[in-house]
Amino acid sequence: MKLKEYGLTAGEVKELVGKYMIETYERYNFVCERAEGMYLYDEKGTAYLDFYGGIAVNSAGNCNPKVVAAVRDQVGEVIHTFNYPYTLPQALLAKKICTTLGFDKIFYQNSGTEANEAMIKMARKYGVEKYGPNKYHIITAKSGFHGRTYGAMSATGQPDNACQIGFKPVVPGFTYAEYNNLEAFREQVTDDTIGIMIEPIQGEGGVVPATEEFMRGLRKLCDEKHILLMFDEVQTGWCRTGDIMAFMHYGIKPDLLTMAKAMGGGMPISAVVTSDEIAKSFTMGSHGTTYGGNAVCCAASLAQITELLDRDLAGNAKKVGAYLMEKLRTMPHVKEVRGRGLMIGIVYDGPVGLKVKHGCFDNKMLVTLIGDNVIRLIPPLIATKEDCDKAYEIMKKVSEEI
Repeated sequence: MKLKEYGLTAGEVKELVGKYMIETYERYNFVCERAEGMYLYDEKGTAYLDFYGGIAVNSAGNCNPKVVAAVRDQVGEVIHTFNYPYTLPQALLAKKICTTLGFDKIFYQNSGTEANEAMIKMARKYGVEKYGPNKYHIITAKSGFHGRTYGAMSATGQPDNACQIGFKPVVPGFTYAEYNNLEAFREQVTDDTIGIMIEPIQGEGGVVPATEEFMRGLRKLCDEKHILLMFDEVQTGWCRTGDIMAFMHYGIKPDLLTMAKAMGGGMPISAVVTSDEIAKSFTMGSHGTTYGGNAVCCAASLAQITELLDRDLAGNAKKVGAYLMEKLRTMPHVKEVRGRGLMIGIVYDGPVGLKVKHGCFDNKMLVTLIGDNVIRLIPPLIATKEDCDKAYEIMKKVSEEI
């Protein structure tokens, strides 16, 4: 859809949004009319270098041609059926994901928070059925983020964050322990604990990677206590961190794993994967979804994942991410650069994040802000060193001006 086709200006579009939509985000002040590769374009054709990737979604590039073709082909055949008939995209995608990641079963959902809800429900039902009615307690990490629906929000270890303020009481059965502190998690385990749920890299928590000692320790702790290790890879999954999934960096495997964002290449799809034994806790009527496993979304996901794997975009993220992080550490006012692959957090030495974000936008580059001093870079994984050089020069200029 183009503005000129509707006789509208960019200003009139913004007015319509302001009049009719409930706004909970700070908007970039432009109308995105086209996207391709590493760039978004406004109605005048002005290019914006994309280093936020639709929040880690457009990992194979904006409007990847193979994803676009898969969507177009499938839309002309079957758009939606609900999960009564079988569809080929659903079956092929299930096989691709399970065999690639080494899990037995998959359950489709529509968004990251829904995938986490499904994982929480599956773990609790498994615990209650296997061990008894009180086996539902789940430990999550302080400063973690798992979504905005009630279960996922309650699992989010940020009780003073805007995502929880005004929505209490939260769902009971969750406690929070300090991230990267194995003993803090061990102390939270009780006879009622069924699982430990964390992100391998805390995204909304400031791009903080888990240490190898912590991750291996959690796996050992869960094995000792006969509880489930649950990984939220909604943001880290599918090649973002330099491996197919972030858990693979640590030489361990979780019992349940969620994914979304990069999984669909822009189409709304997510999933939880697990073992045959744990999957049996989901029986007829215990969970469901109207749109999860939608044929068009599954076709898009199959094309997206195939692109990510066939082009070794995990390898590119590892190489290019390391190159960019090294350059960013030389910028003025930068206290720390952390992350993995092309999931990067730039920590400034003062509360200047909003100025940096706006300064980047003024220079036609798109980034995201966490808190008041962390800029997060999560660009498409097709980014080259040349793209990173452009991003660095813009950010260096903005930092010097600050």
